Amino acid sequence: MTRKTHRRDRLRRGASVARRLLLPLMFAGLLGSPALAANPEAAVAGFAEVTGSLQHNAGADMGEFRSAKMTVDVVLAPSNQAELSGLLTAVYDQKSPKYQQWLAKGEFESRFAPSAARVAELTGYLQANGLTVEKSASPFLLRASGSSARVAAALGTTLRNYTNQHGVSYYSNASSVRMPAHLADGVLGVVGLSNTVRMQSHARRTPNSGHASIPTPSCEAPYPTADQLFAGSFPFGYGGGPGCNGLTPSQVNSLYGAPNFGSTGQGRGVNLAVFELSAYQHSDIATWAHQFYGPGFTPPLVDINVDGGPLAPQCPVGDTCPPNFNGFAGDIEVDADIEMQLAVSPAAKHILVYNAPNDFTGQTELDEYTRIAHDNLADVVSSSWAVCEQDVSAGYVQAENVIFQQMALQGQSVFGAEGDTGAFSCIRSDGTSGAAVLDPPAQPWVTSVGGTSFESFNPGANPHPQYPTGVETVWNVDNLCNKSADEGGAPGLFWCGATGAGGGGNSLYWGRPAYQFGPGILGQGATFADGSTNCILAKTGTLCRAVPDISANADEFTPYAEFCTGNANTPFSVCGTFSDGQTPPGWFGIGGTSLSSPLISAIFANHDSFRHSRVGNVNPLLYLLYNVDRRGYFHDITGKGQTTNNNGLFFVLPGYDRATGVGTPKMGPLITGFPDND
Repeated sequence: MTRKTHRRDRLRRGASVARRLLLPLMFAGLLGSPALAANPEAAVAGFAEVTGSLQHNAGADMGEFRSAKMTVDVVLAPSNQAELSGLLTAVYDQKSPKYQQWLAKGEFESRFAPSAARVAELTGYLQANGLTVEKSASPFLLRASGSSARVAAALGTTLRNYTNQHGVSYYSNASSVRMPAHLADGVLGVVGLSNTVRMQSHARRTPNSGHASIPTPSCEAPYPTADQLFAGSFPFGYGGGPGCNGLTPSQVNSLYGAPNFGSTGQGRGVNLAVFELSAYQHSDIATWAHQFYGPGFTPPLVDINVDGGPLAPQCPVGDTCPPNFNGFAGDIEVDADIEMQLAVSPAAKHILVYNAPNDFTGQTELDEYTRIAHDNLADVVSSSWAVCEQDVSAGYVQAENVIFQQMALQGQSVFGAEGDTGAFSCIRSDGTSGAAVLDPPAQPWVTSVGGTSFESFNPGANPHPQYPTGVETVWNVDNLCNKSADEGGAPGLFWCGATGAGGGGNSLYWGRPAYQFGPGILGQGATFADGSTNCILAKTGTLCRAVPDISANADEFTPYAEFCTGNANTPFSVCGTFSDGQTPPGWFGIGGTSLSSPLISAIFANHDSFRHSRVGNVNPLLYLLYNVDRRGYFHDITGKGQTTNNNGLFFVLPGYDRATGVGTPKMGPLITGFPDND
């Protein structure tokens, strides 16, 4: 090669690099024009929209969002997508030689992380636009920070402030994210462009204090009637917990038919985990455990904080981690989750309590799930924290999905509470009353757990009650949660929030997974992908993901016994606001799908213990058993002969339904694999 040719090639390469660096800067400058910012599609040829980057928004525009510094996570697609999809199929196919051949720690990242070249190219683009690229918790997230103006310009969008119909303020991008086409192709979305990802717990305390309700000596008060609820006064006493405050561990295990195999059927050797966003007191768990297992029992708790945890939050710059959302603000939830897992799996090796700050962009939650997956210590994981799907973007749910795919390939089982406001899961967040389900429970690699009720059956102090065949119903207290205009002087939707109902319905984002098949799936309430309002990430015409997958008792009027306290050293404690006034102090009844999720998770921890191996994501197994012998493994909630027969929108029917899923568990068969058709 001649010196002149070599110099000409260097100049060409330099011009190419210059174009790569100048193009984003030119794009940023063009977006400074209001007309082009409002219509970025017209800005620069060669740029492409990041699919699904504009989320649902019904708020009133309150003007431009401005921040001196904010942080976003660019969600990168895994590499080797075909191999990833094929492997997910193979490890759950009983006929495949790769069946349950789980990936080891670090193997998922090494096989499917985005290439270094792709990360470098995207990093260069963001830096050329004046953003600082930082290390993130995951190779699938590229964290960048800068002023809101620079972030908006780099991502080809605009950021606006909004206020919803209930006066809640938030910000969000007003147009889709746009990037150079060669980069956009490998980007699933951008997290941090909105602050609507405000996770809530799904626990409900039995309202037996502060009004005329009086515990009954026999612990066998009748189920409250609608008229009593309207009046706000009714007797209370359910189960054999202290002060008639809920079901004991022996009652829970007896009702759902736990097998008698000693510690092998009680989680021995298994690591259970809970996903949390609040501090808690170890002393509460110890008091609960000593009540039921004796003073020599030591709860095997291991605390693992992420991003500083809820007591010392280290939130991304520009994110919001309000003090009243952190501290001990969700202690009632954390205690309930742990105590329920211990109720069913008292011989567990460890209860891993993962904890991150509760933020408003969802970035700390992603960091926590990423840590659980990266550690690969937990055999089963339960989360009772969620947000309605309409309040998260397609990019956010896809970022979660990558994590849950990793956990599925590692053999980790993940369970999520499907919600406590019936088929209308946005009521508690943005106040909208349309049909909606929760994220992450509606994720395809998460087991969605719904709610039922024992209604008229009260075991009192009987330590070994039998399952009340034909009595267990869908959870919807006195059928009050509905779309009626008048239920005792209040609309039915009011009661969805006030007394609750089990969540269920169809996903806004996800299509039906291959494992979800059988009678009832293509039945009452089924929806299909339409590109706008139904499972928008699926191909048009695809049947949408239906939830829940399985259910268990969640009614706060047929509750479980919880112990939780608060004091001057537990800031923002929920339990500290009422538990001292309980009889006895600290004990109360608790319900919600926040209890059914850890219950189901513990059943499958016992399955792992009994079989000495991880089962992985349990959904393929659930639907297989449902199709092979549903009466042998589940209690089918049919609605026959029952007045409570819907979750506010979807009816219970024989077989699968969008109110209770495949039904409630028969613990013995699910743990051992041997059906029981009695």
